[in-house]
Parts: sequence; structure tokens; C-alpha cells
Amino acid sequence: MSLTSLEEKGLDPLQLSQKFFELWHQNNLQMLHLAAIQGFSKLSEPLEALLTILESCPGKQKGRSHTLGYHILMEFQTWMKEHPQVSLSSLAEDKAVELQRRALGLLTDTQPNFVDTLMNIYQIKTLDPSIQCMHIYKLQALNCYKEAVTLSIKLGFQTELNMEKMLIPLILQDKLPLAESFVKGHRQLEKQLVMLLDSWCHPDFNVEDIRKTFPCLSLSKHYMTQIQPKMLTRHVVRLMEKFKIDQSFCPNALHKRRLDSLRYLVYKTFGDKTMTEENWTDHVQYVVADDLELQVHLVELLVKYSSLQKASQWSLIYNLPKNRLPQGVWEMQQSLPPDLQQICLNDLAQEEEWIPPQSHCQKFYQAPLTKDKVHFVDTLETLQRCQSIVLKESGVVGVDMEWQPTFGCIATQKVALIQLAVLDQVFLLDLCAKGFCHQPGLVGFTRALFSEQNILKLGYGMTGDLKCLSATWPELSEEPLKMEGMLDLLKVHQEIQRGKVNRVQNAPREVLVGEDSSEKGLSLLVQQVLGKPLDKTEQMSNWEKRPLRISQIRYAAADAYCLLDVYSALSSNPASFGLPADLRSITSGQSEKSKDKEKKGKKAAQDPSKEECQGAQRVSPPHSDTLKDLLCGKQPSEDTPPLTPRQLRVVCDNMLQGLGRYLRCLGVDVVMLENTDDHRVAAKLAQDEGRVILTCGQPFQTLRSQVGEGRCLSLDCSEKARDQAIRVLRHFNVQPTPSDIFSRCQACNSDEYVSIPKADMETMLKEKGFLQDHNTSDYMLEKSCQQEELRPDDTLTLSVTPEPPRYAAQCRWASLSGLDRDTMTFPGGSPIQLHTVPPALLQRIPLFYVCTRCGKVFWEGSHFGRVLSLFQEVLHLREKDHISVAGPFN
Repeated sequence: MSLTSLEEKGLDPLQLSQKFFELWHQNNLQMLHLAAIQGFSKLSEPLEALLTILESCPGKQKGRSHTLGYHILMEFQTWMKEHPQVSLSSLAEDKAVELQRRALGLLTDTQPNFVDTLMNIYQIKTLDPSIQCMHIYKLQALNCYKEAVTLSIKLGFQTELNMEKMLIPLILQDKLPLAESFVKGHRQLEKQLVMLLDSWCHPDFNVEDIRKTFPCLSLSKHYMTQIQPKMLTRHVVRLMEKFKIDQSFCPNALHKRRLDSLRYLVYKTFGDKTMTEENWTDHVQYVVADDLELQVHLVELLVKYSSLQKASQWSLIYNLPKNRLPQGVWEMQQSLPPDLQQICLNDLAQEEEWIPPQSHCQKFYQAPLTKDKVHFVDTLETLQRCQSIVLKESGVVGVDMEWQPTFGCIATQKVALIQLAVLDQVFLLDLCAKGFCHQPGLVGFTRALFSEQNILKLGYGMTGDLKCLSATWPELSEEPLKMEGMLDLLKVHQEIQRGKVNRVQNAPREVLVGEDSSEKGLSLLVQQVLGKPLDKTEQMSNWEKRPLRISQIRYAAADAYCLLDVYSALSSNPASFGLPADLRSITSGQSEKSKDKEKKGKKAAQDPSKEECQGAQRVSPPHSDTLKDLLCGKQPSEDTPPLTPRQLRVVCDNMLQGLGRYLRCLGVDVVMLENTDDHRVAAKLAQDEGRVILTCGQPFQTLRSQVGEGRCLSLDCSEKARDQAIRVLRHFNVQPTPSDIFSRCQACNSDEYVSIPKADMETMLKEKGFLQDHNTSDYMLEKSCQQEELRPDDTLTLSVTPEPPRYAAQCRWASLSGLDRDTMTFPGGSPIQLHTVPPALLQRIPLFYVCTRCGKVFWEGSHFGRVLSLFQEVLHLREKDHISVAGPFN
């Protein structure tokens, strides 16, 4: 349409608006620009006309940069520069206020450039503050909470408004970052926000009380995940440190963190059995501190998972009142001889030998160092000696760091020990030594070491170490370390894994190096290259307690020195590990590959299926054509063999936990992230264990770029978990059968069970005090009519499973003979969760099934029928399948 049809003078704003809309609809931005420049000049009242045009634009409040309103406003701003006479000051005061009020009404658009430009043109900040506040309240009344907060930040009205009324709706709508922006820089508001979130961490908090205050608030079906105690606690601790809020203002969140940490410590010691008594004792004292409720909970956990004796000893340490003690603890206290009434809380540093037992040496890697070759650096004199040796040109230095595990009680951790290994000796920089950490020479030495290009520094996944180092020395955040001459052996390890995958033949699925090994990370690399893994027992030690035990010093030295030995072995024969002759080229090569990959990603944006296919071809072994094609998004052909659930290994992002539970109950190997886990944990698991990532929403792009385009599948979060599961099964052509249902533990993903007949379960419950006469009288009365009542000295019958469950062939079965009778624990597993078995079940359940990893107890119930009904459209039924509605249910 020709521009000459526009009127010469006093152009009608709505006519110009119609012209803009036609050109916008034609996607003719060049003509739109010309129409705007010419049309604005023909308006008799440009500032008033602009508002009329913007008010008539469709989609002006969507907050997207490519809306018509945004383009018109940007064009007007450009036009104004050429016409300075057009300004609000040239109008009468009442007219100017009228236009400002109208402009204020358009500020529901959240696109920053749109808002800022409109505020500048109409000088909104000069408007009466009461009018501005009234408009913000109006936005709230219209449920435009995000827009109200954004505008209040722009106008600087945070301190004038009710913080809770402004921010609670945002938090419930998963917009906490915007709430943080609202309070940032206002000390009192920062504290109020943290205290508000902390109050929600209280056990008695009920979100329905909050919702009653905002009855019209529109919430997604996932909003409850944002206010779970775990998620809230994580935010409180993070904001507490971000805003430097005193811990005393966050009692609920810190109590929750410490309670979770206490349970974790008990599990690691008495369930997983991977923590020593010494380390456990150190950490429990730190976590429990002087909190009476935590002290009582510790004793209760010890009664359940350890013994009455240990529970009694710890109750005596904390001098707990009699009325707070669990049943049996007080009586045990009275019967303990004096020598057992206390636990030795002193460390054993002086009682250990430097050389460990021969059995230990045969099992684990040992640094080839005598004790006199490990030097503590805690003074300026010892630091100078360390510098003269470590900073030698063309040297090779193994670098590692240790810090105190806080188990989430605080967010940032500070380095306690830096290990520097050179040929034949190791230096331990003791950052906990009084006054040593803040010596300027120490920071200068660290900068010099990391920036020296002619010294090769070896590390393994240094990201975490450097983050803790920055928390230790704030000056490193202001002026980060210059990293030169670094070789991250994690990158080398990943290259070895990729090469190993490509060499594996006739494997049923993708295989990573050492996938069946219990080792991981650096310990796995040391095992693969040097033949023995690292002993990680002291990894979770209290690294801030002095003096360090001999076993801690030995561990710290080995962790750094093994880097030298691994590098030496790899460099002497790189070809045998599938590596290039120059190991240093791997890290730089990876970086170039990442850049190429990023370019390819942008190039293939219009063809995502092709992009994912390229990624799958790169990472999948040659034999797994089926899985590779499915990862590429190709539909399976008629002759393509289907996958079994056990062949699919996935990691579910924390937004898809419901999906993960459904897939796991169908036999798929599923790892699920916790709510508090960062999305990047999924990428790490996918890389380490050869899993496919299942995610949804924004994290997809980030995760896909970290693991390869073919290793990440995005799902629709709005779908029900059941529909998502069916979509995943069909995408990968997985055909579960009824015998796959419940072949994996629903709690921990293990596929190993033990069967326990009713008589044995009855004996266990009685021995551990879960089968008392006062709460099972009906059951025992019926039992006495059938057989003689069990006596206290009855033993387990170790019966054989009379009839294996339908999924017996799909999982592994352990022997009941491996059970530790005293702790009711399987080797390397957790105690049997006897407290979850209702005594009344013993009347009708002949056989129980227990997961040997987590101790969860299952039995035949109606859950199988529900799963069968939910997934009947994807279940592969065979003639030999006998379908009943029973199934394991806990």
C-alpha cells in the first residue's frame, strides 16, 4: 500500500495504527519503519497519539521483544531524537499528568526496554508518588503480581509497600528470583524475605493458610514442589549467605538441614557402612551441637539402627532428661558398667602407624612416600621452602584440596588443606593453622603457581576446588586466578571412557569404563591405570579438626600424589589407553570441539532431529544401532527388535520425579534427581554412567549441550506422569512385560531382593520390639490357636522362597544367610525397615520381599493390578504370562 494515501496533517492515530498492523501482519518491517517515521510527523499531538496507538496494539502486555507495540515504541524513540521539541514539558500540567496516568496503565508490559522507554518518554517518576502506588495496588488487585513488583522496582517503591503482600504470590508462582530483586539492596527487606521463607520451613506450616490470603491467585499444579521443606531450606541457606543474614534469624531452615544431615550420617555409618566411627563421631557433634531436639533424635535413630547400648552412651554424653529418652534407654543406662558409660571422643592421631596393614596395601593404592616426605606448611618459613621446590620451571605438580563437609548446614565451604605433590614429596598447606590462611604471601604463592605456564598442574575436576578456594579468599572472587598450564585429568578420563565405549563389542547397551565397579571419579581412574583404587574412607573427614589423624594425612598425600603416577603411566604409553601422544592437547581439543558443537547446534536449530542424530552417532557404540536411531528420534521399523526395560538407563531431572517412579516400577533403570539437586547433576550422571537424560522446560538446552545432542530427551511438563512414561517407552521402543513390573525397588532403584517368609519376619519384628503384646493382641490370639507362641530365643528359620514372584527372573536374589542378625543389615546395605511392616499383615501375607540396598519391605498387594491397568496399552503380554492383580506393595 502506498504511503501517499496518508493524510498530510492531523493524521488520525487509529488510522496510523491500522497501517502499522497491516505492515506487521505482512512481516514488512522495512515499510513499517518508513510508515512510522512519516506517520509520527503527521500527528498533531504525537505524545497523546502514541498512547492511543499502543493501547490499540494487540499483545502489548506479553512482554516479548517482537510485539508490535515494542517496535512502535522503539521507532517513536528514534523519531523523538530528530524532533526534540516533542516533550512532556511542552504540555500544560494537567494535560501532562493525564498522559502520564495513561502511560502508567501501559506499564504492565514486562519487557525491560519497553518499560524503560515508556517511563523516559512520559517522565513517570515525576508523577505524584501516591498515584504511582495506587497503580501498583491496582495491578495486585488484578492479579498482575509480577508486573506490580517489576514496576515497583523500576519506581524504587520497595520500602513503601508491604513486602509479604508483594512477594508471597511471586514465591508461590515460582518467581523467587524476582522477589530477590525486589529486596536486593534493602537490608531490612532482605532480612524479612529470609525470615518469611524460614517461617515456612516450620513443621506446622500450612500453605492453605497462605492461599486464603490470596484466594484469586492462579497456581500451577507444580507449585507445591516450590514450598517443600527441602527446597525452601535450600533457598533460605543460599539467601542467608547471599545477603549476609545472621543464622539466628533462620532457626527452622537450619534445624531442618541439621536433621537431614543427622539422618544421612546415621545411614552412612550404620546402613551404608562407608563412614568410620571416628569420622561419624566428629560430624555428629558438629551437626547436633547443643540442639536438644537433635540430640533426642540422634538417640532415637541409634535405637532404631544401631543398639540400645550406643544410644544410651550418647544420651549420657548429652545428659538428656529421662522423660525424653526412647523406651529402654534409661534401663540400659542403669545397667552399663562405668567403663562403658562414656564414648571416647578424642581422636586416635597418635595411635596410628604410618604404614597401614598389609591387607590394606594390597587392596588400595599407596603413595610411595615415607612419613618424613610429607611436609606441613603452616608458617612463612615452611611456605618459602615449599615455594622454592614447587615453583621450579618445567616441573609437574599434583594439586588437590580438602574441606570440611557441612552436609548442607551452610552453602559455601572453605578450603582447609591444599595438597601439592611433586616428585618424592608432598606439601600440605594448612589453611586452618592460626593466622596462616590470611598471610599475603600464601595468596601470592597460589596465584603464581596457577598462572605459571611452564609448570604443569595436574588436577581432577578442579571446579569444586576453585569454588571453595574463592570462598576462602574473597580477593580471588574480585580478581580470579589466572589459569595457565593446567591439565584436568577428568577430561583425560572421559576420553578414555569414550575410547573404551567404541572398542566394546557385542555389549547389550552402551558401556562405560568400570561400569560394574563400585569405584568412581578419580578412584576409578587410578584403578584403571595403576591397578588399585584409592581408599576414600577419609574423604568425608573433619578436615578442620587438628591435629589430623595419620590416616587423614596419608589419604591427603595419596590423593595428590596419585595424579603424578597416573600422568606418568598415561604419558609413557598413551596409545594403550586410546589417547593422543600429547595429553595436554585433550583439554584444548575438547574446548575446540565444544565451540564447533555450539556452531553446529545453531546451524541445525531448524532441524532438531538431525542435530540429535549427529550427537547419537558420536557417542553410541557401533553395535547399538537400535538405541542410536531411537535417540535420533527415528521411528522403529517393523523388523527392529524392541528394547527390554533393563536396556534403557535414564536419569530424570527433578521436575520429572513422577515419571521416574512410573518408569522404575516398569523395570527401567532410573536415577532421579532430588529437588535440591542442580540440573547439571543430570549431565554428570549421564556422562559417568551412560544414561539418557529426561528433562523438560528450560534446562533442556543447557543439558543437551553438556552431554551431546542425542543424549537428552525433552518432555512436556503439562502432561501427566503416566502419559510421559508411555511417551518415553514408545520413543525408545521399550516393551515391558508383566514380569518387569516391580523388578526394581521403587525407593532406590536396586534390582536385588531377599525373600523373607512370614515366620522369619515375625521373629525379626519381635526381636526388635515392633511386635508387642499390647498392639497385636488380636493377631497373637489368633496365632496361639494355630501354633505355640514364639519364645524370645527363637531363631530365624532361613526358609526358602516357596514360590518365586512373577518378576523373579528379572532381578537378582540374595540369600538370607548374609543378614547380620544384630543389626538386621545386609552386607553393604541398610537395615531392614521393620518399622514399616504392620503386625496385622502377618495374618495374611506368607512372604515378604526386602531390598538389600535400602532395606525397604514389600509384599503382595493390589498395586500390581493398578500398574497393569495404567500401562496395559504398552505392556507386551505373552501366553506364558499369568496375570493377577496382586503385586508387591509397601
